[in-house]
Amino acid sequence: MATIKDVAREVGVHPSTVSRALDPSQRDRLGPSIVQRVLEAAERLGYRPDTAAASLRSGRSHLVGIIVPDIANPVFSPIISGLERVLAARGYALIVVDQPPDGPIQPDILQMLVARRVDGLVLANVSLKDDAVERCLRWQVPVVLVNRAETAARVPSVVSDDIAGMRLAVEHLVGLGHRAIVHVAGPQSLSTGSLRRRGFIEAMAAAGLPVGSDAIVEATAFTREAGLPAARELLKRRPDTTAVVAANDLLALGVYEMLREQGRRCPDDVSVIGHNDMPLVDMVSPSLSTIRISHREMGERTGQLLLDIITGARDAITQIVTQPELVVRGSSAPPSR
Repeated sequence: MATIKDVAREVGVHPSTVSRALDPSQRDRLGPSIVQRVLEAAERLGYRPDTAAASLRSGRSHLVGIIVPDIANPVFSPIISGLERVLAARGYALIVVDQPPDGPIQPDILQMLVARRVDGLVLANVSLKDDAVERCLRWQVPVVLVNRAETAARVPSVVSDDIAGMRLAVEHLVGLGHRAIVHVAGPQSLSTGSLRRRGFIEAMAAAGLPVGSDAIVEATAFTREAGLPAARELLKRRPDTTAVVAANDLLALGVYEMLREQGRRCPDDVSVIGHNDMPLVDMVSPSLSTIRISHREMGERTGQLLLDIITGARDAITQIVTQPELVVRGSSAPPSR
C-alpha cells in the first residue's frame, strides 16, 4: 500500500505537508493548489489513511455518534445533515443510530458507541429525566443534546424556543378571530411536549382565553397515528372547537385525518396549525400552517458545540436556543362562526 512518504515523493513536498493536506481540520493552513495536488496524488497512488493507527497515536477516533428516536421522522434528516456537514469539515465521521422508544428491545446502544471509542455523542432522544445523560457524565464522554432538553440541564443543548413557537401559533389564531382553540399536546416526558403545552397555556392566558382541562389532550407519541385518537377525544370534549394547535406536524396530520373522518373541512370548519415545518407539509391539502424550526441550523450549531467541547475550546455548559418563525399557509383562516 502507498504511504504518506510515497505521496510526498510524488508531489515533491515534505511528508508533514501531505499529512496536513489529508486532514480536513489542518488543510486550511496550506494553499489550495498544494492540497489539490496532494489529494490527486493520493488518489492516483491508492493511498488510504490507517485510521486505527492514527487513533492510537492521537487518542481520538474522529467518530461521533448520534442517537435519534425515529429516523423516519422528517425532522431529524436536516439535523443530521447539518451536524454531518460541520463534523466532516473537521475530519470526523458520524454514526447514526435509530432507537425508537416503542420499538423492540435493543442492545445497549449507548454502551456500544462508547466501546467503539467515539469522541463525542449527540442525543436527540432523551426525556426530561434521562439515565443516558447520567451515564455519559459518569463515563466522561462529551455529549450535547439536540431538539431535546432535560430538567436539570447538566449538559449542553441546542433547542428551539418552544414556548415562543406556541405563542406565535396562538397569537396568529386569535388575530384571525378564533376563541375556541384547543391543543393536541406531545408526550409530557419530553421537553418538546412539556414546553409546547406550557407555551400554549401561557399564550391563551395572555389573550384572555381560559384553558380548561378539556382543551388539551396528550398524545402518546409525536406521530400521525397518535394524533388521530387525541384529536378525536378533543373534538368529542369540545365540539365547538374552531382551531387546533398541534405540538408537531405529524400530530397535525392526525388532526387532518380526524376532520376527514368526521366530515369537517379545514380550514372552513376547523383551522389547524402544526409545529416544525417538516418537509412536504406544504404539499398536503390544505397546505399546513406551522411553526418553522431551523433544524439544519440546530444540527450545525450542535456539531460546532460538540467539537468545541472535544477540543477543550469550551468548558461551560452552554444552552443554545434558536428562534422559531410562523409560516402561514392554507390550513388557518378566520372562523366561519
